[in-house]
Amino acid sequence: MEQIEQLRTAVRAANRIIFLTGAGVSVPSGIPDYRSKNGLYAGKHNPEYLLSEACLANEPDVFYQFVTQNMYYPDAKPNPIHFKMAEIGETKPVTVITQNIDGLHEAAGSKSVVDFHGSLYHCYCMKCGQTVPVGTYLESDIHQNCGGRIRPDVVLYGEGIDPDAIEQAIQALQNADLVVIAGTSFKVSPFCNLIDYRNPEASVFAVNKEPIPLPFRYTMIEADAMTVFKKI
Repeated sequence: MEQIEQLRTAVRAANRIIFLTGAGVSVPSGIPDYRSKNGLYAGKHNPEYLLSEACLANEPDVFYQFVTQNMYYPDAKPNPIHFKMAEIGETKPVTVITQNIDGLHEAAGSKSVVDFHGSLYHCYCMKCGQTVPVGTYLESDIHQNCGGRIRPDVVLYGEGIDPDAIEQAIQALQNADLVVIAGTSFKVSPFCNLIDYRNPEASVFAVNKEPIPLPFRYTMIEADAMTVFKKI
């Protein structure tokens, strides 16, 4: 496909690259997305509440049960998309800015990752602030040291994005000459608004099964991200 060849050429020519990634990048690793027919929310009543700050505060046992039974996939491994992004990062500056909270970009070897929505694999006690191993959290959300509640460091509904993550993402976008959006419908705010901070001279590509409408000139590759990244 001509557009894939254009992306391959752009990656080779670029000095600094940004990958903006979403759930579609991790689906091939066996991690479901959120809103598709077979996604995390399918068949759940009010699933956004179950992942909210309000649920954690008012019904912590309900929150804990939902997160530990539905969000963790210990057998999931990085797939060719993750590995290709990490491989490109071995030869030139690459920053991955991801909506995903599964840690697979880091597991694949990417050195510069902005976990825009946090990570399931960083947990801490809300009472004393101590970092707690994820294995401990999966056994119990009660911190044995102080009796406080443990939570994963992810952005819940009703919470704001970490200002440091926003700053890192914006700075990286301002310095890049190639931006590749992959595996996301790019509709979730404020993640989708990050593109407004791109270097205006940067080339922009989008790789997704469904079109992504952007209000400027860009190249849309309407295809499965796995297929595309295996070829670049």
